[in-house]
Amino acid sequence: MTEGAPSAWTPDSWKSKPIKQDVVYDDANELETVLSRVANMPPLVSSPEIDRLREQLKDVAEGRAFLLQGGDCAESFDYCNPQAIEDKLKIILQMSLVLVWGMRMPVVRIARMAGQYAKPRSSAYEKTSDGKTILSYRGDNVNGIDPENRKPDPQRLLAAYFHSAATVNYVRLLLAGGFADLHRPEAWDLGHVRNTDIRKEYQTIVNRLTDSLGFMGTIGATEDKATALNTVDLYISHEALLLDYEQALTRSVAKPLPTKRAKCSAIYEPSTPLRDALAPELCDWYNLSAHFIWIGDRTRQLNGAHIEYFRGVKNPIGVKVGPTMEAEELVRVLDILDPLFESGRVTLITRYGADKIAQYLPAHIAAVQKTQHKPVWCCDPCHGNTTTAPSGHKTRSFEAIVSEITSNITIHLELGSRLSGVHLELTGEHVTECTGGSQELSHSDLPTNYQTFCDPRLNYEQSLDIAFTIAKVFEHERQPSK
Repeated sequence: MTEGAPSAWTPDSWKSKPIKQDVVYDDANELETVLSRVANMPPLVSSPEIDRLREQLKDVAEGRAFLLQGGDCAESFDYCNPQAIEDKLKIILQMSLVLVWGMRMPVVRIARMAGQYAKPRSSAYEKTSDGKTILSYRGDNVNGIDPENRKPDPQRLLAAYFHSAATVNYVRLLLAGGFADLHRPEAWDLGHVRNTDIRKEYQTIVNRLTDSLGFMGTIGATEDKATALNTVDLYISHEALLLDYEQALTRSVAKPLPTKRAKCSAIYEPSTPLRDALAPELCDWYNLSAHFIWIGDRTRQLNGAHIEYFRGVKNPIGVKVGPTMEAEELVRVLDILDPLFESGRVTLITRYGADKIAQYLPAHIAAVQKTQHKPVWCCDPCHGNTTTAPSGHKTRSFEAIVSEITSNITIHLELGSRLSGVHLELTGEHVTECTGGSQELSHSDLPTNYQTFCDPRLNYEQSLDIAFTIAKVFEHERQPSK
């Protein structure tokens, strides 16, 4: 092996690297038993679906489409119910329609759902109101939100698989059953908009997008209009934090070499030695727990386990990029994850905060422009804008979120680049967790329906507000004043 060349990759090679945000279980044998069961379960998604998303994200990276990614900060197993799934699917679909109208280009839809059960934490421990020190809540696939249920339980990994499978199945049923039928879009609830002029403007957009033949042409209503208008592509994603679980759902798929196809293994068994067992030139490895997975801001160490795992899977992948990432480090991450310079292979999900974006984003853009990498530039305007209200509730300001998005668009344009997507923590429910928006929510409104057990989410109304705002920015860009 030449000096500096990466070592051979296998689904378990990450274990040779230092790992952050790992979970320690009391019973290693029980963990291995659970992982073996997961490894023998059917996949949750298929490799052709992943390949289709890879092609669509190539279009996003090259300016022919836009990425909309959204969903809960951390899913609860309780969210695996018909109403919650329908609400989330509805808001993502409606937002995408508004964006298509404003941009006149396809929108790639990726939901943060059906697997977003694990959360990184800044500390392994937290204090209760009565002063006790307990393990931090790490997500439903690790432990419980109840302070009495904080011991990591391997059986929760199995529960995460079944809740993910049920969610994916219901999403597929909804889409196949006409839930996304553009001939009869779901009722647009604009009653939340308090300002009469804004409500009228929103309603005009809704009327125009549902009636516009140009809009129908954009989303593919060409040869088979019935099929194109009755369904959409919707992909699922999560932060791939717990690598034992991700490894168990990593499967080898034969490359299109028919005469040698039989030499590839179909399923990876955790207990089976892998090194030198397969011919890497014959097989690709896919993480079949989701179409799209990402690395968080806390687990992107260059020599860390997560970067090692991600470099070997064929899935399109995301990397959270925050103020602590140096421009040189960003380029090195891209070199590891995207050695073949594939357009859209990596999505850079930037998360700075409205007051810091001007300080960090230009240097990151400039550094990438000096390379051959063509990532998707995606703005996460939520994580960097979290504050604490006087009541003690964690919250986010709608105005700060919009400011980070619009600043992102402007900075990219000034540098000859392009913002190609947004990544939002949202819910289709009428919660009161973020302030502002057309509802004009204030800090005093937060206790009304504050439901999140992790980070605050944009509600249905605020999510639509974001879509309308972005659509109007891009419409103005398409039709500059004369």
